Amino acid sequence: MTQMRDELGQLKSLVGTAPTFDVEHIPLDPRALFIDWFRDAVDARVPEPHAMTLSTLGADGIPDARVLILKDVTEDGCWAFASGISSVKGSQLHANPVAALTFYWSSQIRSIRLRGHIEVASVDESVKDFRERGVGARAIALAGTQSDAIREPSSVIHLIEEARQRLKHDPEQTSAGWTVWRLRPISIEFWQGDATRNHLRIQYQRHGTEWTSRRLWP
Repeated sequence: MTQMRDELGQLKSLVGTAPTFDVEHIPLDPRALFIDWFRDAVDARVPEPHAMTLSTLGADGIPDARVLILKDVTEDGCWAFASGISSVKGSQLHANPVAALTFYWSSQIRSIRLRGHIEVASVDESVKDFRERGVGARAIALAGTQSDAIREPSSVIHLIEEARQRLKHDPEQTSAGWTVWRLRPISIEFWQGDATRNHLRIQYQRHGTEWTSRRLWP
């Protein structure tokens, strides 16, 4: 344990370069600031800027987390992502429709955290999202249930290939359980790190349809 602690202590952190940010002139709507920061990350060629950590609550009350892809930031202020409804995260979201999202762009020393309530998108939106996925991703979704234990590993390739062939003959085929979820945030925090630890933190909080913002201590 001591050896691991020493190894961790030798690693550098906050080694990126933060973009210029005028904290005195932030937009009233955090959606606009999110899009600005996201586009900054894209322009800076941050790898996979749309990757985010989704945190949910398990039936045992213990938090669960995994990384997945942001699908949309809707005009009405929701952050969208997708998964099978029978997956672990799908079951957790169905049972307890609250979640948190975390983005981290280390090369820019920036992070964005969102907390809020979960809504289910329309069936049409879920079907559209599924059909826009790559053939491999669709075949895997049709071949089995995400997160289920694999009882016969030798059969996996065969089942996926079988699903590929079904898609070849019927490209419009969809997974009945594929679901687009939307997180409607009640709070969003924008964090920009500083090597001196004098981090810049802006927190937005929603009150009905309005947002207020405040600067937090580092």
